[in-house]
Amino acid sequence: MAYGPADAIDLTGLRRALVIQLRHHGDVLLTSPVFTVLKNHAPGIEVDALVYAETRHMLDLHPAIAQVHVIDRRWKELGAMARLAREWGLLSALRARRYDLLVHLSEHPRGAWLARLLGARYAVAPNFGRKPRVWKRSFSHLFPLPPHARRHRVEINLDALRRIGIQPGEDERRLVLVPGEEAERSVAGLLAAKGLADRGFIHFHPGSRWKFKCWPPERAVALIDALLKRGERVALTAAPDDQELEMVAEIRERTGGRIADFSGKLTLKQLAALSARAKLFIGVDSAPMHIAAAMQTPTVALFGPSGELEWAPWRVQHRIVASEVHPCRPCGNDGCGGGKVSECLTRLPVEVALNAVDSLLAR
Repeated sequence: MAYGPADAIDLTGLRRALVIQLRHHGDVLLTSPVFTVLKNHAPGIEVDALVYAETRHMLDLHPAIAQVHVIDRRWKELGAMARLAREWGLLSALRARRYDLLVHLSEHPRGAWLARLLGARYAVAPNFGRKPRVWKRSFSHLFPLPPHARRHRVEINLDALRRIGIQPGEDERRLVLVPGEEAERSVAGLLAAKGLADRGFIHFHPGSRWKFKCWPPERAVALIDALLKRGERVALTAAPDDQELEMVAEIRERTGGRIADFSGKLTLKQLAALSARAKLFIGVDSAPMHIAAAMQTPTVALFGPSGELEWAPWRVQHRIVASEVHPCRPCGNDGCGGGKVSECLTRLPVEVALNAVDSLLAR
């Protein structure tokens, strides 16, 4: 007997679906199983994505995705007429696809507008209690959000499909990120130039765009020193962001240049290709952590104010390093008292992180 909601939809008549995720890189990557599941359960459907332009590389080689449409945040910097032209061009492209199903996965109001403007027969979105009535009337199906983030974000995303009668299989829920041949070749060359063999190094990405998620440089240095003393090779990466590059520069200087530094030099696809060749990834709760998980690289993840129940590395061997003496975590705040510094993270002992590394390397 099949179980599901009374208003489950009939997938056999659907031709095209649009999945919208207008958030950051990691959030977009964590939607990748939605495309897999939807395509698997409706093989004849074409599934498109709508994301911010800077995040498209999280999805653009996904085998279940037909087209990736983008919104460029830089449109806001254009004059009124130029911005209107870009918006009209996007809307026209989306209308031309004639979607039967729209799946919106965030609180962004654009999802409700598009549900109305595109005229999809079915539209599903999270049931945010604080949203106005127009939000709820824009969608044919609303799915409940779990209280207090007690469910992984991948499963929350998949709840959108469960709400319309699609039950994901256990083997369909892995993250999908395809670096591509060009990224694979370039990273192979970069690693060879540094004398790094596949599975012969540890990938460490200490930074994040959010300072309150970062481990102090001095602790990162102490961990690297301990790894180097054991004969490990370490590859360091960072986003091309001034704050992250400044942190890495301090780490590089204090470790005496004994690391392979790729900070600010890799595209997202190259970062994925590099992670895939590492024997271990170490980092904070950030997009690179999720990228490493997608590449099935064992992961040591340092967590502070964000919650590992919702954001832990997904379906990969991993260890969570988090404070056991701060009962206030995970608080979700941008640092203690909003001060951009999270004591539950900055006070994490180096020894605890090193033990997590040892635990995974011993497997």
